[in-house]
Amino acid sequence: MSTSVRESKVRTSATRRKRVQQPWLPWLFLAPAAIGYAVFYLWPLVRGIWLSFTSFNLLTPAEFVGLSNYERLVRDPVFWNSMKVTVWYVVLNIGIQTIMALMIALMMHRLTRSTFLRGVVLSPYLVSNVVAALVWLWILDTQLGIFNHLLESIGLERIGFLTDETWAIPTIALINVWRHMGYTALLIFAGLQTLPESVYEAARTDGAGETRIFFSITLPLLRPIMALVLIMTIIGSFQVFDTVAVTTGGGPANATNVLQVYIYDMAFGRFQFGYASAMSVGLLIILGIITFIQFKLTRAGETDLD
Repeated sequence: MSTSVRESKVRTSATRRKRVQQPWLPWLFLAPAAIGYAVFYLWPLVRGIWLSFTSFNLLTPAEFVGLSNYERLVRDPVFWNSMKVTVWYVVLNIGIQTIMALMIALMMHRLTRSTFLRGVVLSPYLVSNVVAALVWLWILDTQLGIFNHLLESIGLERIGFLTDETWAIPTIALINVWRHMGYTALLIFAGLQTLPESVYEAARTDGAGETRIFFSITLPLLRPIMALVLIMTIIGSFQVFDTVAVTTGGGPANATNVLQVYIYDMAFGRFQFGYASAMSVGLLIILGIITFIQFKLTRAGETDLD
């Protein structure tokens, strides 16, 4: 055995012994993330669950009331209306966003891989929700909005995109589709890059067309990525707040009063923190159930590449 090989083995053994003698080192690197998680996620979660069983208004100590807040939640028609409005928003937002993002990802994968174009696609996501909402509020304003002036110039009537009960939620959904679809497309594009090219070459050799390849190869192989994207986007969509708060404030006539807006109004508008916490816990449970069902139905933990 040569001297260099012996020295290499000695160094490796010394490194391993050093790692064994310093078991605290991994925990040192994990500590900042663990502390941040505990302070900003775990403790607020535990505190919110506790407050959901109390009557609390910030001015007096919290008073334990048992399940009263949850009983009120079950009988609250505004809560269930907010749930219906939120679900309608999620269906529109996720349905359109996923289809558009998939199309953009496929075009980037098959037609061009330009870094510049990826940046252009992602650019709306870099704009904050509040700024994006303010810009679209101005563009779609019934009297001063550019878009309504354009409609009027071609002989169509002005539309109250954010003031009409029928148009408000679809408009908010499309605003958020515009902002988020680039980010979603890049996630899907990253998944497309992991698919083996040999599978496509075999399909083309067998005479499969682009449509057949997409439905028989691309979608099945992309299923775990699509499942992850859907779980992330649906959870995010259920938490929509800032776009609604800036553009409509929950109106007109509760037509856009999504759950997060209603929870905010109860907590910081009416100072009913106990009831607001109960609604937050209810939303947490609903999202947990939806995520579990999605995970099982889409078989997100499995892959067809094996």
